[in-house]
Amino acid sequence: MKEDKHFTKILQKFSEGEIQSNELIPLIYDELHLLARIQRKKFSTAETLNTTALVHEAYLKMVDHSHQNWETRSHFFSVAAKAMRCILVDYAKMHKAAKRGGNQKPVQYEEGLITGDKQANELIDLDEALNRLEKIAERQSKIIELRFFCGFTIEETAKILGLSEATVKRDWNVARSWLYREIQKTE
Repeated sequence: MKEDKHFTKILQKFSEGEIQSNELIPLIYDELHLLARIQRKKFSTAETLNTTALVHEAYLKMVDHSHQNWETRSHFFSVAAKAMRCILVDYAKMHKAAKRGGNQKPVQYEEGLITGDKQANELIDLDEALNRLEKIAERQSKIIELRFFCGFTIEETAKILGLSEATVKRDWNVARSWLYREIQKTE
């Protein structure tokens, strides 16, 4: 709990302009790096997008808003999960476009998260289904993002969102079933 308060205090100082974005990164880097490392383990079979690149891209995406106001640790992780999700989906779309001879310039990455068309398609389908889920059940969508894109456990997700573990577990199961059905419709 003490760690949560410290983390929230750092975010509030950033939001209030007491510390600049270049001062924030050393304070939150370890948290972001852990999340990115989880993503690498999930998607990696070859090596083309590294953990550090994902952290830096997510951080840039997160602080790109001049009036960003992270109120709590929970809010920060929700934004981080969304940023990593967007980066991974963009990378998957870029991978597919390159396979079809797209005009986009390839971004040079060192280690791989998305290594094939199947993974790219699955991630894009998941993103589209999550966008639909978010419109009808925002809490379930956040639970999926935190569990899937950040790799948090049921317990950690419950703590971040301020919910009971039973609620998170129930919403996780319902959301996964719903997403599975939605993704099956697109195939």
